[in-house]
Amino acid sequence: MENEKIVPTFVFESSWEVCNKVGGIYTVLSTRAKTLKEQLNDHLVFIGPDFWQGKDNPLFTEDSTMWAKWAKKAKGEGINVRVGRWNVPGNPCVVLVDFTPYYVAKDHIYGEAWAAYGVDSLHAYGDYDEASMFSYAAGRVVESYYNYFLSKGNERVVYQAHEWMTGLGALYVHSHVPAIATVFTTHATSIGRSIAGNNKPLYDYLYAYNGNQMAQELNMEAKHSIERQTAHNVDCFTTVSDVTAKECEELLDRQCDAVLMNGFESDFVPAGQAFANRRRQARKKLLHVANALTGMEYPDDTIIIATSGRYEFKNKGIDVFLEAMHRLDWQQGLQRPVLAFVEVPAWVAGPRQDLQERLASEQIYTSPLPMPFLTHNLNDIQNDNVLNALRMFDKSNRPEERVKVIFVPCYLDGKDGIFNMPYYDVLIGNDLSIYASYYEPWGYTPLESVAFHVPCITTSLSGFGMWANKVKSSGTCSTLKDGVEVIRRTDYNYGEVADGIVKSVLEYAAWDKKTVDKVRANAARLSEKALWCHFIQYYYDAYDIALRKAEHRMALL
Repeated sequence: MENEKIVPTFVFESSWEVCNKVGGIYTVLSTRAKTLKEQLNDHLVFIGPDFWQGKDNPLFTEDSTMWAKWAKKAKGEGINVRVGRWNVPGNPCVVLVDFTPYYVAKDHIYGEAWAAYGVDSLHAYGDYDEASMFSYAAGRVVESYYNYFLSKGNERVVYQAHEWMTGLGALYVHSHVPAIATVFTTHATSIGRSIAGNNKPLYDYLYAYNGNQMAQELNMEAKHSIERQTAHNVDCFTTVSDVTAKECEELLDRQCDAVLMNGFESDFVPAGQAFANRRRQARKKLLHVANALTGMEYPDDTIIIATSGRYEFKNKGIDVFLEAMHRLDWQQGLQRPVLAFVEVPAWVAGPRQDLQERLASEQIYTSPLPMPFLTHNLNDIQNDNVLNALRMFDKSNRPEERVKVIFVPCYLDGKDGIFNMPYYDVLIGNDLSIYASYYEPWGYTPLESVAFHVPCITTSLSGFGMWANKVKSSGTCSTLKDGVEVIRRTDYNYGEVADGIVKSVLEYAAWDKKTVDKVRANAARLSEKALWCHFIQYYYDAYDIALRKAEHRMALL
């Protein structure tokens, strides 16, 4: 049938975060792999950077017998790879490539990109060279693999590249292997994030910004150029939410062909008695840390609140979260104690030894430690944004403060020295999560929160918040009783957002157990609508768009 989708038989995906746990893209790829592999089997191949030569990478299991003849041939072509499996559900095939040999040819590679696509790398600095050499190497891997295994068959092949860091490789594949359909996904535009991060109003003036001009003003020309030119030249350009699609249209001068919303797999969420046990253990640990740090004993009805994610003080709404907790402390209607955790990795110098010594005991402490709001030592402690905000609010977890704020400035990877529990095993202990984001293309943290039955507060500027409002489909914003409170946020309503958070926490504090249980169930039900089995259809839409363009291109050759 003419309207039937063209489905790929082989998919390559490249990202800086393949077997490299850095941020949200790792979650996107690693949780989606199982769903894609059910259709593609070992015709799904991820390509990532090989940082781990001579060291053990717990996320990668090498298999020297897999595609051994091709790997040997690729080495003869100057492409050094290790082949194996990604240690995530589905165990997809992975090629890790050593990109360092390409540095010597960097100027030539950039020259070709300028001549072919107008990519301006003249003002490159920082991580641009490293990312670009990996991207180029990934493109070479795809070309070599395709020529060795696929070029004589009738395979429908897609190459999907994620973020500006993989743009150079996508353009290389587009030029050198025209039979392959190219998809480029930007998870956040580099210039949009920079505008927001530099305290410039992004949304009210979005229509008036010129992306190229702002890139020059903010010294982002190289990253913006590769992102923009890749978006304009691949077969299918995609992003992850409606809010970022508008950003792409204005700042990259290119409408997205498809929106690929970020889903997740529910198999990491415990069920039944296991869920109850994990939640109880998490609350016990959180309260134990709080007691050891502050010297206060916390009753069972303490409300545990948290915010988490990347340490972008304004963009992730950490500033508004702290403002709201400060205002909440002054509310006469707050009848229950509140423990508010800020869980964002900073420049950590290791766990506090005095806190470790207290946690080694089951003793209940009645006196605080110095700095009773910080779980780990920090480098450059005088310039930390969270601590500076706490100083500004004169917040030091005194006995009379009903809202205690505790800063956890490390990755919760199970080995942090204080909690020694993975992030999800801590998250499950929350009563409420708050993500007051100003710049949030999607928002995995609120999605993860509701998956663990923890209702959350987010904003209308997050992709997830916009999606939650769409799911409600009643013309009104999703509320806390729906499992997700979506607070309207603009460039200028900081105080209004803080007051909205205060109001929602007070509402939660007044609920009885029956209401809380119902809201927790609503949160979990909402998360089920974001499973990959529902969202994967958008990827197949993108594949179809790209494959049709590739077929048309090849017909003209």
